[in-house]
Amino acid sequence: MDISKNQLSGELPSCITRLKTLQKLDLSQNRIKGQIPKSVSSWNDLTELNLANNQLTGEIPGELGTLPVLTYLDLATNLLSGEIPSELSKLKLNKFNVSNNRLEGKVPLGFDNDFFVSGLLGNPDLCSPDLKPLPQCRRPKSVSLYLVCILSAFAFILVGSLVCVLLKASKLLPIRSKRKSVWRITAFQRVGFTERDVLDALIEENLIGAGGSGRVYRVKLKNGQMVAVKKLWAAKRERESEEVFRSEVETLGRVRHGNIVKLLYTGIGDDFRILVYEYMENGSLGDVLHGEKGGLLLDWPRRFAIAVGAAHGLAYLHHDSVPAIVHRDVKSNNILLDEDFRPKVADFGLAKAMQRDAEESEQAMSHIAGSYGYIAPEYAYTLKITEKSDVYSFGVVLLELITGKRPNDSSFGENKDIVKWVLEVATSSRKMKELAILLRAQVVFLI
Repeated sequence: MDISKNQLSGELPSCITRLKTLQKLDLSQNRIKGQIPKSVSSWNDLTELNLANNQLTGEIPGELGTLPVLTYLDLATNLLSGEIPSELSKLKLNKFNVSNNRLEGKVPLGFDNDFFVSGLLGNPDLCSPDLKPLPQCRRPKSVSLYLVCILSAFAFILVGSLVCVLLKASKLLPIRSKRKSVWRITAFQRVGFTERDVLDALIEENLIGAGGSGRVYRVKLKNGQMVAVKKLWAAKRERESEEVFRSEVETLGRVRHGNIVKLLYTGIGDDFRILVYEYMENGSLGDVLHGEKGGLLLDWPRRFAIAVGAAHGLAYLHHDSVPAIVHRDVKSNNILLDEDFRPKVADFGLAKAMQRDAEESEQAMSHIAGSYGYIAPEYAYTLKITEKSDVYSFGVVLLELITGKRPNDSSFGENKDIVKWVLEVATSSRKMKELAILLRAQVVFLI
């Protein structure tokens, strides 16, 4: 059953698990919300399950680990949380992808090897003792040490707490009731709205996208201006200081180029942060290529113009910005198109301002960089990110733009991405001749 790319919404109905002879289920690239039902354990004949690119929440059910013949599991780019169930280690998986969610905790045994690493990226609180580029898990302190500290301090804390409550309760309660979230605002140009105008519009009906780092809203402000607002969550582990975040966004806010989306405004609150960008009417290149119309809006001259424009934007970040900026997440969904299909590079949520000198620009970064399918192969081993990493990712975007295929299209076969697939096509004289004919005819090439 393949009903992917249909803009289906609502929750995944539990009755679907009554299809006990189901062998393959692909619901990817829809807008399905809610949790994965635990009754999936009834799918004894299921070999492939693809729920990627939706808005699923909750934990991954351990019942998936009871499916006897499941070999393909893709839950990438949702809002799933909690730990990866250890029960999944029982499966004999050829494909396992839970990237770009909000998973946390230690990677279970069976998945802690290089074969699965690309399918684990994009979960800020997921860790492993040995698996790079995931952060190392912190060693738990001795339980006995915790008990000694707790027992020795318990009496003092109890007495102190009671005294504080009795003496200050009447003062603390009014103060707490009057506390308000304090926002630290930075505007990069004159704007006709306030943070309250933006915050009031962050409602479900304005939601247009979600990922492991936050949500994106299309907001029409009271003054009639349309903007895109990114609401960012901070990772539980080692949150960036406000000063570091402010320094980075100030660098990004100064960037001005015709092929780069303008950052208008940023706000830092107690619980989350917001970035307000100019709104792009035609959405992302990824949406146009892989949406309902399957790239039919893009003829060859327009595709060429998009490639050149995006390259200009990326080159500006690398060579003309001071300090130089490495994007760190170049992909088709981060190239946005205005009403005239003019491309603009967007989403510096993972970008780090880098100094021009080579020593600084070669530093390894502490955050995982990039998205599944676009990451340069050497990054998994070196953890070093440079402008060259962006160039590799942009090369993947160009292949995506030419072929109309996603970087990890299932038609490539197991363990193949678009780069390996194109290299394979290039060695076939028959396929190359067919490609040349199509290119000369100036038609939209969708293999």
